[in-house]
Amino acid sequence: MRIIAGKFGRRRFDVPTNITARPTTDFARENIFNVLSNIVDFEGLTALDLFGGTGAVTFEFLSRGCRSVTVVEKAPVQQRFIAKVARELKVDNLTIIRGDALKFISHSSAGYDIVFADPPYDMPGFAEIPGKILDSGLLHPGSVFIMEHSAKHDFSGLKYFSEHRAYGSVNFSIFIVPDE
Repeated sequence: MRIIAGKFGRRRFDVPTNITARPTTDFARENIFNVLSNIVDFEGLTALDLFGGTGAVTFEFLSRGCRSVTVVEKAPVQQRFIAKVARELKVDNLTIIRGDALKFISHSSAGYDIVFADPPYDMPGFAEIPGKILDSGLLHPGSVFIMEHSAKHDFSGLKYFSEHRAYGSVNFSIFIVPDE
């Protein structure tokens, strides 16, 4: 795993071979963060990484200056890897929640400036996840939400949809909650 840019940019970490996540490719992650850099200034934002996997997106948020980042990951192997990388980077503004992201979505009332979700593509109920996030308390006026998905999904009909980006087989739908 490689952190693309920011204060931890170019740092590499060996991902355990027994990890079950499908990490966002470096190419796709670099491109989506370039797009996001034109939408938001990460400095001082609060971010949420749902279905954290290897934590690559989490550490990209931290590296680019987010004030605090929360990552939700269910699998113990991935959660331990994220914690290990956090210790190596000596970050103190990361909250790791080992739990079910769908339960977190339905029970959390904390609002975040930016929310990233990368559920397993074959997860039952995958197509309903963006709607659940958009209807939850995770977003507030001005929030940005990014959903990673395969090409078989089209979320352009959902409220706050802004744009779709595709990088190889990786697709992103970006939602922006308007400022009130």
